[in-house]
Amino acid sequence: MSTPAMTAPRPAAGRAAPDLLRSSLRVDGWSSAAFGLVMLVGNTWLSGPLGLPATWSVPFGIALLGGAAALALIAGYPRIPAHLAVTVVVGNTLSCAALLLLAFTDVLPLTGLGRAFLVVGALVVAVFTECEFVGLRRARNAGD
Repeated sequence: MSTPAMTAPRPAAGRAAPDLLRSSLRVDGWSSAAFGLVMLVGNTWLSGPLGLPATWSVPFGIALLGGAAALALIAGYPRIPAHLAVTVVVGNTLSCAALLLLAFTDVLPLTGLGRAFLVVGALVVAVFTECEFVGLRRARNAGD
């Protein structure tokens, strides 16, 4: 006696597009929340090695937690509104530029490690931005 093979149902062709956008938003949200908590909880400890004053890391941490909450809300929509996804892509692009500006100017008394920290942060934001942009484009092409 043979039993039929159990395979997972394949998603419809258009279903993969919103999933990329939704997944990117969720991972971006969770990583923003984690980074925000690190900036808040470790602001005193990070100040020495990075040269990032607590007067900057606390507002960064709060902004990251707010952004994480917004990303979670957007990702939770049954159908992600395109204008909100575009807002995320634009916001991430501006955040990436701001991190690079802070890393390569003397606005903050950063150490070499602090500069590297901001550059790596900018690269991470750039990757999320690209994933969300591609997900948005695919969702638009799929008609979602």
